[in-house]
Amino acid sequence: MTAPVAVHPMVSPWGRFGLYSFFIDAPEPAIVDTGIASSPAEGMVPALEAIGRRIEDVRWIFLTHGHIDHVGGAYALWELTGRRAQVVIHEADAPMLRSRRAHVDEYLSGRGQYLHDPEGEAKLTAATNAVISGEMEPTMVVRGGETISLGGDVTVSVHAIPGHTPGSVAYVIDGQNDVFVGDAVQVHGAANGFPGYVDPAGYRSSLQYLSDEVRPRHLYLGHPYRRADGTPYGVELDAGQAREALQGSLEIEARVNDAACGCLAAGLEETDSPYSPFARVAADLGYAGDPALEPSPFFTTLHGYCTTPDQAPMDHLTEDEEISTHG
Repeated sequence: MTAPVAVHPMVSPWGRFGLYSFFIDAPEPAIVDTGIASSPAEGMVPALEAIGRRIEDVRWIFLTHGHIDHVGGAYALWELTGRRAQVVIHEADAPMLRSRRAHVDEYLSGRGQYLHDPEGEAKLTAATNAVISGEMEPTMVVRGGETISLGGDVTVSVHAIPGHTPGSVAYVIDGQNDVFVGDAVQVHGAANGFPGYVDPAGYRSSLQYLSDEVRPRHLYLGHPYRRADGTPYGVELDAGQAREALQGSLEIEARVNDAACGCLAAGLEETDSPYSPFARVAADLGYAGDPALEPSPFFTTLHGYCTTPDQAPMDHLTEDEEISTHG
């Protein structure tokens, strides 16, 4: 690559969250993540106009994972490009782009089992109808290991980093090592103050892979995730901040792992605690956040420890297995 490719963060509002997308100013321009249905028109169009770019010229839409606040605007953005942009997502999360119902089913099979909200299914169904701009088939399904040309000598490599979701991926601008990870680096979580991931072992392995193998020069996050003292990172981290965030994410996962394993060994117990049946975990970690506040990472994560059979560190993987995991 002869000259660095500029990256521009773009933000759009949604409740207590800021939804971040990123514009890669390549010969074939790309946007990483799409917010919700209103984000392309309300956030991206004015942001691009401010730097002299047009949304109609976007040729790639890269989705880091399938959650509602990252794929919700995909159809609307695709429409604004005249349906010319290629829409890219990992095969494991592609159902979340194809179907609103997939988001409801994920809720019911995971955190919904612990929230005991009789209106939970109806609420999430309404939310998907409101904030997902349309169901669609991706134009490119990836597994990790692919290299995508953005024109000229600009390429982006795709790395599978499962954990936050089964199909979380990192997109890396080759040569300058700008790395877009969506929500795959949680540190101490965002507004809810707890890291969220469905596969603890995969999350741990992916963090180690990013730290040891990818080594971001810049790390772009989906939200301003927080340090141990509650202060937020920005969404654009330099190399030193990236190392700190990755190490911090590993450290808090180790603490959650120890607390979860202790709770499971003692036996889950239904109580009146809002953290039931994981009240022991909340006590051990000193967590006092609202576990019912969506997206409810407390129950999402603890459910992952219940359903993942082996929580030992994944340093036993062979080289071939590591390559198949991370692409």
